[in-house]
Amino acid sequence: MGNIFVWINYLDNLKNLQQGKTAVIEQMILLRNHLVFELRSQGCRSFVVPEDLNLSCAIQWINDRADSGDIALAISVNHSNNSSRRGIYITYIANNLERKKHAEVLLLLLLHRLPHLSSLGSQPDTMTLMGQLPFCRQVIIPSLQITLGYLSNPDDKNIIFNEHPKLVQGLVDGLMAWSREVTGIEPNQEIKPLNLSLNYSSLEIRLNSRIYPERGIVVYGNPCIPIDLVDRLGLDLTDSSNLIEAGGIVYLKAVDLEAFNISIEWENLSQTLILRTILPFDNHQIKQIMGQGRTSEVQMMMFLKVNNEKALKEFPQIAKFYREEGAIEGVNSDIAFCQMCLETDFLRFGREQEARNYNFAHLGRVESKEIAVFSDVRLGVRCHIQHLKAYASLEPLVQEVVDPRFYLVARGVAPSVSELSGRWSADLSYSKKILAILKRLYESINLF
Repeated sequence: MGNIFVWINYLDNLKNLQQGKTAVIEQMILLRNHLVFELRSQGCRSFVVPEDLNLSCAIQWINDRADSGDIALAISVNHSNNSSRRGIYITYIANNLERKKHAEVLLLLLLHRLPHLSSLGSQPDTMTLMGQLPFCRQVIIPSLQITLGYLSNPDDKNIIFNEHPKLVQGLVDGLMAWSREVTGIEPNQEIKPLNLSLNYSSLEIRLNSRIYPERGIVVYGNPCIPIDLVDRLGLDLTDSSNLIEAGGIVYLKAVDLEAFNISIEWENLSQTLILRTILPFDNHQIKQIMGQGRTSEVQMMMFLKVNNEKALKEFPQIAKFYREEGAIEGVNSDIAFCQMCLETDFLRFGREQEARNYNFAHLGRVESKEIAVFSDVRLGVRCHIQHLKAYASLEPLVQEVVDPRFYLVARGVAPSVSELSGRWSADLSYSKKILAILKRLYESINLF
């Protein structure tokens, strides 16, 4: 079998945990050590990625040592402001059906050992807050990230802290099955060195409905395109960590193009990669706060229900209000809606005060450090829309001011979503998270 790399991802995921961080880290290290010991006892060669490495260093550490037939697993935990949120899930690189299958196999065998686990299934990395997961994209060998549950949920925390033997055995079963899928070799069997450059399958590229004259390749299930095509698209990605050389040609993982609003569709059966650069909007327009939304009320409602099936029971008219209030003030209702989804975790809240006070964007008061309070859903939405307009435009409000901080904003200082980071939120990735949700919304209605 190939080598199995195991890394515990706590430096990035636990930085916002307020208390109990040391105990969680100790439990994750203990779990990792038990897992590696058990893998080795069953004849699987395993590497422990040093736990003090940050994400980029851990990826480089693996890439420096990885060989054909190897796999890599990142083990993580999550936490939420809503203590009822729970569940284990596995994240894989988007547009890779092979990796999705690997994730499902691993999760199935883990659930076989722990049938009482609450499972959220497998999900592409486009479903994450940032819209992509570097561990799944930049590690050169097949890689997955498993999130064992939510520390904020008592049941999940109990499993993570107190059921190591079953967790370990389930992970061992899943990792060995995944490794066999990749290599076709059992434990203790020698894996012959492979020159994978001779085994890349080719793929057809369709660019804006026309066949592109040069073919791409498939590497570990990831469709890749020639770097010359990337250049012709007007992009300089020659410093990307996802470059691959084969047969004297440099290729790039096609999934990297998504960051530049290029639509990607992978037809695995026909081995065809479909790229679209002609979209209903350009990279500049999609980020503008002032403008008209493109989604309907029903489309917003369906997107919300997919991400939180209980949301519409508590707030059945919220999509309608965002469209109406946005249209009145000329604010893009899609952007406001997606910001609300980020701020409230798709209306799960967790901060009970905000749920009761109809505050959908963590808006503050002038006279105190407490959040603003509104009498109903529509007024909460209206305040959110008005605060966005304060940042994005110099135009006066159409309706009476309900935003308590409207006059304190430097009008027009942030016409683009990209300029909200450091202003609306101290999180410097805040804008990217809003845009990642916006992209998911547009993908759900085939706009992207």
